[in-house]
Amino acid sequence: MCENPHTLNFNWNDLKSFLAIVRTGRLTSAALQLQIDHSTLSRRVAALEKALQVKLFDRHPTGYLLTPAGDRLFAEAERIERTALQISSELFDAGSRMTGAIRVAIPEGLGTYFLSRKLAAFSAMHPEVTVELIADPGPVSLAKRQADVAITMSRPKAGPLKARKLADYEYGLYGSTELLDDVLISTLDQAARFRLIGYIDDLIPTPKHDYIKEVFGNGRAHLAVSNILTQISATTSGYGICILPCFMASRHKSLIRILPDNVNFTRTYWAVTHEEVRAPARVKAFTDFLHDMVRSCRTEFLPSE
Repeated sequence: MCENPHTLNFNWNDLKSFLAIVRTGRLTSAALQLQIDHSTLSRRVAALEKALQVKLFDRHPTGYLLTPAGDRLFAEAERIERTALQISSELFDAGSRMTGAIRVAIPEGLGTYFLSRKLAAFSAMHPEVTVELIADPGPVSLAKRQADVAITMSRPKAGPLKARKLADYEYGLYGSTELLDDVLISTLDQAARFRLIGYIDDLIPTPKHDYIKEVFGNGRAHLAVSNILTQISATTSGYGICILPCFMASRHKSLIRILPDNVNFTRTYWAVTHEEVRAPARVKAFTDFLHDMVRSCRTEFLPSE
């Protein structure tokens, strides 16, 4: 029999390599993600282009850009990947395999002041699971498989994602004992006389985190910082006053809460996963653990209740 000239003959690893390059934009980054050397990755892409008889990428100094043919393949490759993940999950006893890594993207404040103190308990329960924390305020794409779980400060509105409410957490106004020694503050106007610490306007994590304007109206930060950890450090050092999550501020004995009846509001953390997770057993174990820990520490997150 003659071979069908239209039969495609390419390796699944070549398709995975293609997806990795699309998602990272660079050959070296994709090679690191796949844990192979860049020359092997380059050969895989060349083999895929040869099998399909099309050019998939335009090589630019800034990275790899999809050609129109590559763009069409990307949508189909993601569909194939989802099918492969589903088959893998259904055919194997995923629930019994509690080994390997799980990557979690988490706001640095929650990671530093809460999760890092609880991970020893998770490790004791699942000693063969390695936790990789991306403790960064910047966005991480679950759709691009940059993490297995993301804890976000706003609920995602689009994409192949599932979101579950993790916790409401309370904010208060704080200053250091040194700054507020022998000072009586009974109104917001009096509080506004102190230097304010807050976010840089165009680097606020979400619009709901613009709480200086929410509390002080037209007030602006005298010290604008892109991350919560430095804001806390500046507050404990006595630079000024700052609106902080109570579960973080309560860890510092040098901080005093100001006007708790006037400045008291909540925001929400969300636990987000991809619709087709790569490691369903590990993801479920971790997210269940995280929800249990948050429930058991509810008073840390909502001290006024």
